[in-house]
Amino acid sequence: MDLPSPDYNQYIVNRPIYSEPTFQGENEKKEVVPKTLRDRFQKSCSCTSRKALKVTKSFFPVLEWLPKYKFKEWILNDTISGVSTGLVATLQGLAFALLASVPVGFGLYSSFFPILTYFILGTSKHLSAGPFPVVSLMVGSVVLSMAPDDKFTLMSNGTGLNKTIIDTVSRDAYRVVVSGTLSFLVGILQLAMGLLKIGFIVRYLADPLVGGFTTAAAFQVFVSQVKLVLNVSTKNYNGVLSIIYTIRDIILNISTTNIADLIAGLLTFIVCVVVKELNDRYKRILRVPIPIEVIVTIIAAGISYGADLQGKYNAGIVKTIPRGFLPPVSPSVDMFSEMISSAFSIAIVAYAVAVSVGKVYATKHNYTIDGNQEFIAFGVSNIFSGAFSCFVATTALSRTAVQESTGGRTQVAGIISAGIVLIAIVALGKLLEPLQKSVLAAIVIANLKGMFWQVLDVPRLWRQNRYDSVIWVFTCIASIILGLDLGLLAGLVFGLLTIVLRVQFPTCGALGNIPGTDIYKKVKEYKNVVEPEGVKIVRFSSPVFYGNIDGLRKSIKSIVGFDAIRVYNKRAKALSMIQKLIKKGKLRATKNGIITEAGVINEGFEPDPDLDDPEEQEIQSKEVEVQVDWNSELPIKVSVPKVNMHSIIFDFGAIPFVDVVAVRSIKQIWKEFQRIDVKVFIAAHQDDVLRKFETCHFFDDIIKQDIFFLTVHDAVLYIQSQNMFKDLEDPIFEKISLMQESKEPLEFTGLEPSENELDAQEEAMRRLAS
Repeated sequence: MDLPSPDYNQYIVNRPIYSEPTFQGENEKKEVVPKTLRDRFQKSCSCTSRKALKVTKSFFPVLEWLPKYKFKEWILNDTISGVSTGLVATLQGLAFALLASVPVGFGLYSSFFPILTYFILGTSKHLSAGPFPVVSLMVGSVVLSMAPDDKFTLMSNGTGLNKTIIDTVSRDAYRVVVSGTLSFLVGILQLAMGLLKIGFIVRYLADPLVGGFTTAAAFQVFVSQVKLVLNVSTKNYNGVLSIIYTIRDIILNISTTNIADLIAGLLTFIVCVVVKELNDRYKRILRVPIPIEVIVTIIAAGISYGADLQGKYNAGIVKTIPRGFLPPVSPSVDMFSEMISSAFSIAIVAYAVAVSVGKVYATKHNYTIDGNQEFIAFGVSNIFSGAFSCFVATTALSRTAVQESTGGRTQVAGIISAGIVLIAIVALGKLLEPLQKSVLAAIVIANLKGMFWQVLDVPRLWRQNRYDSVIWVFTCIASIILGLDLGLLAGLVFGLLTIVLRVQFPTCGALGNIPGTDIYKKVKEYKNVVEPEGVKIVRFSSPVFYGNIDGLRKSIKSIVGFDAIRVYNKRAKALSMIQKLIKKGKLRATKNGIITEAGVINEGFEPDPDLDDPEEQEIQSKEVEVQVDWNSELPIKVSVPKVNMHSIIFDFGAIPFVDVVAVRSIKQIWKEFQRIDVKVFIAAHQDDVLRKFETCHFFDDIIKQDIFFLTVHDAVLYIQSQNMFKDLEDPIFEKISLMQESKEPLEFTGLEPSENELDAQEEAMRRLAS
């Protein structure tokens, strides 16, 4: 049986018209008593067992999730995931060490130690802590700038000729100290930002900015690895245009390419790309992705060892991987001053990459991560890892994808992956010493595909938001030319500049009413909207502050079609002329209108002076003695713009805040319109905005709060109700009436008209009053 149901597609509201005072009179506000500093201090310092447990779990998230671990259900998935991720982490650690310009064995340390602390302190269940190519390259740029080859040159004359050689042992040892110290300093910065709860700083690294930056970093990684694939010698450049100089050296020395390294690198790259594509295409079928990097590495190391590629073809190989662990060392604090700026950039980028990746998988698996706690987790990880000569850790997209796609449920998979890396450090490192560096470089290049594909985002961003596409392109180019640290800073500043530009030039449009509703839409965008007669509704779509108030004035002038200051000056000029003619007896004001004396030439017909002339701006008048309907024909030859409106409503619904300058300027705008008999109303304002108006002394004996209305429709209905009772019985008398008898000259304050006024509405009134 079908029962009739009410129509939920429309609603009817019956309520009074609410101005701000009317609404406040019917709805009493809650009295909010602000807490004193003492109360806040006592609350923050109070401690209960429950609060202590909550704080402890917030700093050590492992205490929250580990007791709830479902061993029987999750351990198999975490084991498979951990083994797969550990194999990938081992190879990536070796490869990314080349980017950090440290011996490859320290890449294994950097893939092991960060996982131990992140297991305890991290809030992501799927993040794989360790090296990331972009961050590793940024570390490498600092290492090369502080430990260049030139610092470690030795003179040798064993053959009777002086020859410059490089003390690679001392150089590599010093570079390890630099990278470890940098990791320690980055960790301190991240920990401090986490404890101070300023994780919000990463919000300024918008997706377009990060996309352009990582694409530029991928290009720099590509160039740095190409020279390893070719095995050509280049100088180590750092700073502005360093990538250009590196490309130049590669081209100049390309004739020295090692064919064995080139072939091994190309084959590794092709095989890795093809198999990775198959893994992506058939990921629903393959329970575990094919660990192609591991397979290729084992095969390449075996071939290099069996064919003695180093001895026969002078191939570049890893040579030495230390077994076991080095004892912890303290950082070189003296280096902090030299690397502080780069450390800050690296700290922000490393954190931004980790949190961005973590949020993707947190959303996918319905849990949340704590941004400030992630700062603390990576800060402690980098401090701890720096003591063991590791370089800066974050996460790698591909490694985290493996940990999640192979069924990893918790950070137990991370601990198992650390165990696989531990095995490589303790037992298998010796087996990887014959591996060619070109193979590792090709593995790095193969993992850059996702970053390079970000270029396809530019056309999409251009269609969606041109500002974002420009930010992407600018950041990418700046990072390539200036270097990653300066490029990131330039991109950040440019992004903030675009925000300032967007706010400084706000959108401002005229609204009209959808007939029969209380809905108001832009007149230019909808066909059926109707502007209320004699009323202009202006909507602002941005904060109003000192930087955009001038643009706002111009927008208002464009919408209403006239400049209130110039209209006032024109009217003042006309009134002055009318007053003079009345006093001379040339004109008379009666109930039937203004008439001229018979046979008297109306001196009102004199050339209209150019009011843009500075000499004509000072129009003196003491008091307005006649009231004129300015939309009627005037008995003098002065063109006065017609004002076909009696009210203007400013829609503040999209304004989140105003400043002191804005409040003063809006008050001035109110006065300008009021002087030409146009009433000003403000509607749909936020309570904070109204409070700012109150604190900035917007209201006085003349301007009351009753010009503020809760909605635009309230203001429109109020205006219409007021005009309904307007006396229209004697329009002739309303045109011009003598208000008082005075022989003193009229005084008007001269105001400079705007140069940009649209004077389309001006037209000359050329007929004499009869």
